[in-house]
Amino acid sequence: QVQLVESGGGLVQAGGSLNLSCAASRSIFSFSAMGWYRQAPGKQRELVAVTISDGRTNYVDSVKGRFTISRDNAKNTVYLQMNSLKPEDTAVYYCNARSAIVYYWGQGTQVTVSS
Repeated sequence: QVQLVESGGGLVQAGGSLNLSCAASRSIFSFSAMGWYRQAPGKQRELVAVTISDGRTNYVDSVKGRFTISRDNAKNTVYLQMNSLKPEDTAVYYCNARSAIVYYWGQGTQVTVSS
């Protein structure tokens, strides 16, 4: 099995920042990509940011310039630094790791942005 454990969510005022962490139970080199998704109440889960094994990163348009995905390979951890948070960023954020055939998911961490 693969375990992904998110942390760092919480309640923050609009304009504030949070840094989410996703700790994987094995080397993140074993995954073709790792990313962050989010799901707001009544909404579909959407991809927020992804880091690919070749170093490329991609972001959904709504977070470009505000969020940064990064990785610490030695710690088997992926981060999502979220700045200039907006109420519309409120969602449960899920870590995702992708192998050739399987997507793995963390349990999610709640991010609530008040305004």
